[in-house]
Amino acid sequence: MTARFNGTADYVATEDLTVAVNAAVTLERPLLVKGEPGTGKTELARQVAQALGLEMIEWNIKSTTRAQQGLYEYDAVSRLRDSQLGDEKVYDVANYIKKGKLWQAFQSDKKVVLLIDEIDKADIEFPNDLLQELDKMEFFVYETGETIVAKQRPIVIITSNNEKELPDAFLRRCFFHYIRFPDEATMRKIVEVHHPGIKESLLTTALTQFYELRETSGLKKKPSTSEVLDWLKLLLAEDLDAEDLKRDGANALPKLHGALLKNEQDVHLFERLAFMARAQR
Repeated sequence: MTARFNGTADYVATEDLTVAVNAAVTLERPLLVKGEPGTGKTELARQVAQALGLEMIEWNIKSTTRAQQGLYEYDAVSRLRDSQLGDEKVYDVANYIKKGKLWQAFQSDKKVVLLIDEIDKADIEFPNDLLQELDKMEFFVYETGETIVAKQRPIVIITSNNEKELPDAFLRRCFFHYIRFPDEATMRKIVEVHHPGIKESLLTTALTQFYELRETSGLKKKPSTSEVLDWLKLLLAEDLDAEDLKRDGANALPKLHGALLKNEQDVHLFERLAFMARAQR
């Protein structure tokens, strides 16, 4: 593929991220993307597909997901029931095979983007169970005796929130990139994409409070990029300006803090900070 990914109008991609995407495409290896929740890992796959004009197939991983489901599932129960009912389709086992996301990607006549989202949610053996299939781009269907080989090698993007370590054998087969949390300059570009024309004074005050909040010692869950965008949307909807965001020691919590702080421990932390500030007066 000669096309290269350079970000899109809707997605601010840093230089190191674009290098990682294009390197994975060139090497034809899965791109493993890690980073804090809300840093745009899942959205990256959608934007790569959009930028390169490709279809995207999305496989969302849960704690109960098995690797086999990505290949195919054989419904033996339905076949047994149909045999008892005398249904003619029982003689073709293919009627009882449900194609998984990898099969769909492999059988596509055109190159696609295959997103395996939040792989670290699954069992620790899950990545190892996909090693051969992702490496050789083929798998065997025992029920029908056929081998499914990828017509076009898909661009595979795998995301992880780093909830558990992935096996070394799996990591060796991937090109790795960690999406660092955006600095203020990058965040301003991201905000401009989502909230074009936002007042400079409001943006400066809001981002100052946001980064101060993120750096507060003892915070259980740091707010993410998606959460600051939601917060700014609320500030704009309420027609608040920089002056409205000013805080004093009596109120350490930012305006509309429910968009940023998502658990009671962090809210209580800021309430205690406010109490200590009042006590020192």
